[in-house]
Order: sequence, then structure tokens, then C-alpha cells
Amino acid sequence: MRNERWAVVTGASSGIGFAIARRLAMRGYNIFAAAKDVERLDECARKLSGECGIRVRTYAADLALPDAAECLFAACQEAGIRAEVLVNDAGVFIYNDIIETDQKRIDGIICLHIRTVTALCRLFAEEMAAAGGGYILNMASYSMWMPLPGIALYSATKAYVKTFSVAFAKEARERNVWVTAVSPAGVATDFYGLSHRLQKVGLAIGVLMTPDKVARKALRALFRHRKHLIPGWYNRLFIPMFKCMPAPCVRLVRNKTACFRQ
Repeated sequence: MRNERWAVVTGASSGIGFAIARRLAMRGYNIFAAAKDVERLDECARKLSGECGIRVRTYAADLALPDAAECLFAACQEAGIRAEVLVNDAGVFIYNDIIETDQKRIDGIICLHIRTVTALCRLFAEEMAAAGGGYILNMASYSMWMPLPGIALYSATKAYVKTFSVAFAKEARERNVWVTAVSPAGVATDFYGLSHRLQKVGLAIGVLMTPDKVARKALRALFRHRKHLIPGWYNRLFIPMFKCMPAPCVRLVRNKTACFRQ
């Protein structure tokens, strides 16, 4: 019998997105992988189909465009795919002062993290509800508790993802659609611009997690119907500290992270 269980994963070409897609493929889901980089998407498809023996469809597009969600959903419908799982992982990290950031870039990040995520949730949740249920995983960020200079845009848009997801989860559960937001702290990927050497050091001392570990914890939370997850119990301990960080510490962080400004 042909396997018709599908998971749609944005940002699936690398990092946490690829790790989640791989974990879902190991569970027997076919993968509809969406991202901007065509070459990485093709490599992702080869790895997933080769390792897990599932079908993979790729969709290369800029998800920061205003109509990206509608186009992606239409592509799934044209392919005859009904998603049982939706993963909104596509994101862009930016470390820069708002005043020094081009307005077009600001608009694109707001669209990607807020408009596209919201529209995909609305479109796929409606389809899932009509079919009897489904699962939606939205990637927020630990940075929402870190209102530091340079990440104002990133942390604010990710705070929206978390708040929206938790509230939306309460609405959607009435229709048997389960929504989970995940707020990972440091992860050993190229997403933050860290060198591979620093990533290895971060893993060794425990301040970074592997993408696969985050993916494992995220999917466990999703299928257990949790509304929100911060991977790593120790990360939860630092939240009160960030909320009351004194100005001298903020200035110190700003000076030490100046090299990441874009």
C-alpha cells in the first residue's frame, strides 16, 4: 500500500529544519521540503529518500515574499498532498541595529517570521481540521527573553511566533489540530554565523545543542500535544536573569558581540 502520510517542512534544507525532516522521515512520513536554496534542497531530498526510503518533493521559493504561504499551499494541492504535519522552521537571523538595517530587509524578515507563518498555519490547519486532525510545529526562539541591542527585530518577531502559537493551539485543539511552539537556545548550526570551531567548543561545554537533539525534543513535544517547549531544563533557569539584566551587562554583551553585526 502506498504511503500517503505527508509532512510539510519549511527551512528543510539545513540545520534544525533538516533534522526535523529527517526525524519525520524516520517515522515514515513523506516530506514536502521547502526552502530558498535549490542545491541544498536537492541534497536534502537525496539524503532523506536514500536513508529512509520515503518520497520527497522539493519546493524552492523565497518564503519572505507576501504571497509565499498561498503559493506553497497551492503547490501542495496541485501535487495532491494533504499534510498531516506542518513545520514552520524557515527563518533569518539578523544581528544589526534597526536604524542601520535596510527597510526592505526588515519587511522581508517580518513577512517571513510573521505573515508567512500565520498564513501557513491558517491554510493548513483548516485543511487538517476538515480531514480529521493534524499537527503544526512552529519554531520560535529563546531570544524572545533577551531584548538586547542588535537582535531587536529577530527577538520581537520570534516572540510573536511563540505568543501566536500558544493562543492558536487553544483554538485549534477544538478541531483536533495540535500546535506546538519550540524556543531553542543555542544550536550548533551555521544559522548564527558561528564558525565550526566555535560550534564544537559550544557543544563540548554544553552551551549549544545539536540540531538533531532539538528536533527530537521538538517532535516529542508536538506529538504529546504540548503548547510550548524550551529544550534543555537549564535554559529555563536563565530567563529571570535576562529579564533583569543591568545596563552595564547589556553594554558588555553589545561590545563582545559587535563582530556579528551585519
